[in-house]
Amino acid sequence: MKNQPIRVIHVVGARPNYMKVAPLMREMGRNPDKWQQTLVHTGQHYDYRMSQVFFEDLGMPQPDVYLGVGSGSHAEQYSRVLQSFEPVLKDRQPAWLIVVGDVNSTLACALAAAQMHIRVAHVEAGLRSFDRTMPEEINRVLTDHVSELLFTTEPSGNRNLVNEGIPEEKVRFVGNTMIDTLSTLLPRAEGKRTLADLLHSVTNGNNDDDEAGQHKPYTLVTLHRPQNVDDPSALSEILGALERVAEDVPVLFPVHPRTRKRIEENHLAVRPERVRLLEPLGYMDFLTLMRHAGLVITDSGGIQEETTYLGVPCLTVRPNTERPITIELGTNRLVQRESSAIVHAAHEALSTGSLKQLTPPPLWDGKAAERIVMHLGQASAHLSDPC
Repeated sequence: MKNQPIRVIHVVGARPNYMKVAPLMREMGRNPDKWQQTLVHTGQHYDYRMSQVFFEDLGMPQPDVYLGVGSGSHAEQYSRVLQSFEPVLKDRQPAWLIVVGDVNSTLACALAAAQMHIRVAHVEAGLRSFDRTMPEEINRVLTDHVSELLFTTEPSGNRNLVNEGIPEEKVRFVGNTMIDTLSTLLPRAEGKRTLADLLHSVTNGNNDDDEAGQHKPYTLVTLHRPQNVDDPSALSEILGALERVAEDVPVLFPVHPRTRKRIEENHLAVRPERVRLLEPLGYMDFLTLMRHAGLVITDSGGIQEETTYLGVPCLTVRPNTERPITIELGTNRLVQRESSAIVHAAHEALSTGSLKQLTPPPLWDGKAAERIVMHLGQASAHLSDPC
């Protein structure tokens, strides 16, 4: 009798999730007789530019289920996801729920599955900032503690999980699926010309390329965390720093909808001839800009990892990071949100220049999804199918 495929549900809710799930779906898709996949989009990011365009860039299928939970407080999002996801679990009866990262959708879906005794696999487990004021930290810790398999991206994740009492046999160091996506799409991004006119006009001024035929250095910026954008004084400090950095190099700032709203609400502004405010970008466009940047200023966790792989200097406007390997390798530096601190760190980083010959962290080799699918297959063979 032919074995039935192993039913799994993948959950995405915010766009960092898509880059982590895409390689897993692609790897399982190579063996459709073994894996039956369902993709659930919670709708935590509901703006087209923040969501749908990423599916197109990454070549992901349209979601099988769209929950449409939208925005709201943390409690509202948790509640909506729990209420709307439970019927999906009852209907699909998966052997595994696969969740990634640390957004509200990750925790809510993991809790729903755990309550129904459905096994949870957490991709990107074990990361810790040790700052419980961050909602992402709460999501990480609780998701890890209801998971059956925990897949880590760097050695610190293994240490953190063991220190919290999670059995070592549940933990697998596999590498980083987001780097799987980046390494797969980087050749396409290198040849992508969608933003050529923008790069040419913003970074070259008089429409003349430099002698090497390359774009002049520029700084790329992303900001979205509440600690930076919801506090008017903090946001004003950061914007002021960007204007000062722009005295030396062009600054390109694709603005997250949350950040743009706060800028407008608080009547803040930057001079457009210095800081170029852009609409949110798709993955390929952003990768193009990040790959050629002289410096990235961010508060995103994933971008700390991507710049490390690319060897692009990064300043993280936060007092801590859950990705310490980026600090250890010297690609990333934490900086306080005071204007003078950001400007000083930016000048130092730009004067240091490219780090592109750096060796990536262990197992950041584009094969993390292969290892995860292998471990899931082995674990499934040793457990009875609850379906």
